[in-house]
Amino acid sequence: MARALMVQGTGSNVGKSVLVAGLCRAARLRGLHVVPFKPQNMSNNAAVTADGGEIGRAQALQALACGVLPLVDMNPVLLKPETDTGSQVIVQGKRFATVRAREYSTLKPQLMHYVQQSFHRLSQKADLVLVEGAGSPAEINLRAGDIANMGFARAANVPVVLVGDIDRGGVIAQMVGTRHVLDPADEAMIGGFIVNKFRGDPALFDDGYRMIEQQTGWRGFGTVPFFADAAQLPAEDALDIAGTPRKSGFKIACLVLSRIANFDDLDPLKLEDNVELVMVRPGIAVPGDVDLIILPGSKSTRGDLAFLRAQGWDVDIAAHVRRGGKVLGICGGYQMLGRVVRDPLGIEGAAGETPGLGLLDVETIMKPQKRLGLVQARHAASGANMQAYEIHIGQTQGPDCARPFASVDGRGEGAMSANGLVFGSYLHGMFASDAFRAAFLSGFGVQGGTLSYALAVESVLDRLAAHLEKHLNIDALLALAASRS
Repeated sequence: MARALMVQGTGSNVGKSVLVAGLCRAARLRGLHVVPFKPQNMSNNAAVTADGGEIGRAQALQALACGVLPLVDMNPVLLKPETDTGSQVIVQGKRFATVRAREYSTLKPQLMHYVQQSFHRLSQKADLVLVEGAGSPAEINLRAGDIANMGFARAANVPVVLVGDIDRGGVIAQMVGTRHVLDPADEAMIGGFIVNKFRGDPALFDDGYRMIEQQTGWRGFGTVPFFADAAQLPAEDALDIAGTPRKSGFKIACLVLSRIANFDDLDPLKLEDNVELVMVRPGIAVPGDVDLIILPGSKSTRGDLAFLRAQGWDVDIAAHVRRGGKVLGICGGYQMLGRVVRDPLGIEGAAGETPGLGLLDVETIMKPQKRLGLVQARHAASGANMQAYEIHIGQTQGPDCARPFASVDGRGEGAMSANGLVFGSYLHGMFASDAFRAAFLSGFGVQGGTLSYALAVESVLDRLAAHLEKHLNIDALLALAASRS
């Protein structure tokens, strides 16, 4: 049986995903065959796996840190929110159901079987499994039937290290309060704690660190200073997405939709020296000086069309095109650019249809079958090759498809308007291909740099591992993992 350790947090967004990625790389550099695992994730930023399913983007990054291919077993339950009260449930990479939040609890007993099955399979193939929790074990109102935190830890007998975020303030209360509300059997699973995201000299928190040890009885494994380069890694949470500092040169605006999905498409552009990326958030107008507007993916195309119009962005986009500006729609953004989006079966919400922006002469109809897979494509305008993935429902057709954005297996993919200003594609991850990204930017007169995106991410992961080796007691954490019987 593989060693295993679970990283849980005192709350959401305390840095669990990045810490697990760093620990994965550190363990790999120590010669261990390590794999990541997250029983349940909630994210619309999904990755396509080598075995043809989908998992949370964070687990794909963690797999990269481990030097292994991402597999569906690494995130057996993925919740993809479609509305404020309902989500699509992905189980072992495939769509399982669409449920309202209050109905999800009735599924959990079934889902624990798949969670344990996936964990068991991974455990047979690795020296170490690093497990990431979700949310917080202190959410004791969700403890019954839990599969994401202590419910899993106890079922699989995996020791836990608890992470608190000092950057938010109140980290002592986070730790002590969590211990106070936990059931004694749950609390017994915790072998220690980590204080994360400290700004300044960590020694300044020594007194507070000792107070946590005294108040909880837990062992401290270290205080981790804020790691600014984490911003260069693919983000999974929409709250974490950010643009670039102001730069001279090519300016791209991306609309932050209410159900934005697969926004890591933008990450390689953020690292280009000659590109300024502006994330346009709700209530803010699209800047008038941008060269390119990107409409990203969405988990609810019709819902985000209404959201887009409520922000007045449809007016901004139309004005941008009248000025000769260009627009790229990716996946759901591509669907929005057409004349109409039809959903007769109510797959993404109430059945019906919604007028699109009318910038492409195409229309989309939603169908139950999801197109999911890794693809090799060729950009029609430049001839540059790219590696990408498709993950969408809906079929898009119309006259503008006769001018495809790319070709996949000899078939046209995507569309371009007759005036050449507006184009759309279902291809995610295209900008991670260096040759295509350089060719795409060159089409706008932008000189691409020498950036190798894959090497840049690998370099950040190596620096992250070194950062954790310096500030955490990795030997003690591995010993805790080995304590699993």
